[in-house]
Amino acid sequence: MNIHKTYYKIMAKLTFSLCYLGFFFYFIMCSSYVHGKTWCLAQPEASEPQLQQVLDYLCGRIDCEEIQPGASCFDPDTVRKHASYAINMNYRTNGECDGSYAFFFLTDPSYGTCVYP
Repeated sequence: MNIHKTYYKIMAKLTFSLCYLGFFFYFIMCSSYVHGKTWCLAQPEASEPQLQQVLDYLCGRIDCEEIQPGASCFDPDTVRKHASYAINMNYRTNGECDGSYAFFFLTDPSYGTCVYP
C-alpha cells in the first residue's frame, strides 16, 4: 500500500513539472508570435524548382516589390532568398505558412538593407 502512495506522489510531482514546462514553452512561443518575432521562410530541403513555383504563385497574390531588381531585398539574386521573402510576406499578409515548403523561424532573417517585416 505504501508503494502505491509513493508512486502517486511521484507521478503527481512529475505531472505538475511537465505541465509547468509545457506552459513555459507555450508562453515563449505565443509571446514570440504576438510581438511579431516569428517569420515563415523557405525550408532548406525545398528544391529550387519547387521554390520557383511558390515564388511565381505568391507574387501573383502579394506585393513582391522588395525582391525586384534594384530593390532592397533583390541581392543576393537567388530563388531561395526571394522565395523566403515572398513566403514571409504571404505569412504577414494572409497568415499562411505552408509546411510543405516553409517553416517557422524565430530569428530575424533581415540582412543589410533587406528588412523582413
